[in-house]
Amino acid sequence: MTDLLQDDCNLIILPIDQMSLYHQATLTEVWSPIGQTPTVRVVSQRDHIHFYGALDVRGGRQFAARADEQTSEITANFIRALLTLFPRQTILLLLDRAPWHKGIAIQEVVEENDRLHIMYFPVACPDLNPQEHIWSLARDAVSHNHHYKDFEQLIDDFETFLNDNYFESNFMDKYGPPPNSIVLF
Repeated sequence: MTDLLQDDCNLIILPIDQMSLYHQATLTEVWSPIGQTPTVRVVSQRDHIHFYGALDVRGGRQFAARADEQTSEITANFIRALLTLFPRQTILLLLDRAPWHKGIAIQEVVEENDRLHIMYFPVACPDLNPQEHIWSLARDAVSHNHHYKDFEQLIDDFETFLNDNYFESNFMDKYGPPPNSIVLF
């Protein structure tokens, strides 16, 4: 990553991840006054949709899109969409080792774009991926402890929360080069 930053100080660093949003209510801890037990209505439907998300760790902008499934082809299409959002910048994608982050479709999109670079997170380290934390924030704000009669409304609200907010990340503070540093060879 340091080499890429040295070559291009405008490098876009995008951790990518996917999650599944279910219509069925998800619960988490909540404060309530003594004697007033909170209630959450539950929908028995198991409808779900997947979301792809990428966080610009240097700017805080979130890019999220719906997907019916998680495959290498859909991942490649999401990456192509990111390339159109950043038409001239060099992009470093940070991916976990999910099966849909590898394969021919991913190799093809990398080979088609010399300004695209991929780095994989270590195995079994989801906490390293800042996108995982964005999912958690979105669930807390939209889907945990909330009841939606209409699944489409839940999906819309979730997607709006993701794409309309900026999210601070300390990823570069933790894993990037020190500020104003120069790497000498």
